[in-house]
Amino acid sequence: MTEQQEQPEKKQRKQRRRGYGEGSIFQRKDGRWVAQIALENGKKKLLYRKSKQEAIAALRKAQHELEQGTLMMEKDMKLGPYLEHWLEHSHKRALRIGTYIRYRGLLSNHIIPALGSIKLQKLSPQHIETFYAHKQDEGQSASSISSMHALLHQALKQAVRRNLVARNACDAVTLPRKPLREAPSLTQEQAQTLLEAVRGQRLEAILAMALTTGMRRGELLALQWQDIDWQDGSVQVRRSVNRYAGQGYKVSEPKTSKGRRKVMLPQFVLDILKGHRTAQLEARLKAGASWQDRGLVFCSAQGGFMRPDDMVKSFQKVLERVGLPHLRFHDLRHSAATILLTMGVHPKVVQELLGHSQISMTMDIYSHVLPSMQKDAMDGWDTLFQGGG
Repeated sequence: MTEQQEQPEKKQRKQRRRGYGEGSIFQRKDGRWVAQIALENGKKKLLYRKSKQEAIAALRKAQHELEQGTLMMEKDMKLGPYLEHWLEHSHKRALRIGTYIRYRGLLSNHIIPALGSIKLQKLSPQHIETFYAHKQDEGQSASSISSMHALLHQALKQAVRRNLVARNACDAVTLPRKPLREAPSLTQEQAQTLLEAVRGQRLEAILAMALTTGMRRGELLALQWQDIDWQDGSVQVRRSVNRYAGQGYKVSEPKTSKGRRKVMLPQFVLDILKGHRTAQLEARLKAGASWQDRGLVFCSAQGGFMRPDDMVKSFQKVLERVGLPHLRFHDLRHSAATILLTMGVHPKVVQELLGHSQISMTMDIYSHVLPSMQKDAMDGWDTLFQGGG
């Protein structure tokens, strides 16, 4: 193409660049096709494709995204819009509902208000460390700040892959140190006291299951009668349920692949469950047509999902009534693991019961139990050699 031929083409392209959202298609000298879309303040976004058809498709998609407010403005993009796009349009479908809600809260309440106005390419480790320091001053725990860091690191990792930034600013950040904290748990005697206090009551079955299996609250509330194998004496953990403000109950898969697991039950728990089932059948007859047949082991008075908050309040009232220390319901999971380890159960078995993805996670959380296990091990040496002497 001669210079005289190229000038009219440039002029023609310039004439086609009109108002906000309008676009054009043209071919470069190197053979690539370009979809160009007009943005605000005379700016434009160029999309390079191999063929004319691909460029046309790219332009239509960009115009739709611009209309919906989801178009990625790569040049001079600020962190806030990038994080919004990353969560809502790139990452949301891969997340469990509970994780998405937690990420949404971290972005809206913490990260975007503080860092959102900084240009993505200008974000520095110093910006992030200053942000974390302010959060500490506000009373945020090291664990909460670690969650913010994990989210931000994940989002910036994708920005690096897409060549929006040269490096992940989070890589050079020093996180606040997490204080060592033992997970609170019941002793064997306290566990016996708790179960004795709820014998024959509605809470007996769910507390017995929590204390002996270490199942999470959401896993227990999603448990169905069909998940129990009465002959084998086991239960299959297949799902979890949680209640979210404004969204109601959401059933999801367990947190990890290890979360789908088979858990053996002690005979006394199987006996409690049989009595619980009889009481539930009586409640079902009493409820009549108002009964919601979901097949749940632990349900409301009408057969629907049990409200987690109500169940936890009832549990804590029992603790107070019998003089046991205040615990979260989740601490029954810690109690199960701690008691099993102190009873000499192999950590690998405890890992499988809890559904931890790695045994290192189990040992990190319950490292406070190790000294007593070491004492038992040393006593074993004494028995061996003193007995042989």
